[in-house]
Amino acid sequence: MPEPADINSPEVAKTPGGGSGQGKDENVVNGHKEGDANPFAEYMWMENEEEYNRQVEEELLEQEFLERCFQEMLEEEDQDWFIPARDLPPGVGQIQQQLSGLSVSDGNAEDIARKSSLNPEAKEFVPGVKY
Repeated sequence: MPEPADINSPEVAKTPGGGSGQGKDENVVNGHKEGDANPFAEYMWMENEEEYNRQVEEELLEQEFLERCFQEMLEEEDQDWFIPARDLPPGVGQIQQQLSGLSVSDGNAEDIARKSSLNPEAKEFVPGVKY
């Protein structure tokens, strides 16, 4: 069985990612160049992610609240208006139509009295009195 190669040996330096085979222009530590001011610059957006998510959620909740308030306001306004088709029971509309078809005429009152079969000699009706 062969012995493990020394980390500083030329064989290890030739393998990908191995040894000290870096040139002078390749000063890389953990995948970042030494010249980078902040090695985590590409991940800085995550720093404020929770704040951003909270703000977006707050805006969505506010928008939903405003929509609910507006809908409730419209419903209250609808209840304040009197709409016969909606607010009256179903039979009342039919009764209103029948009443609007009725009329009163005074021109033929004498003719009706002559043709009447009522007794003109009868006593006057008084409610609650028995005859």
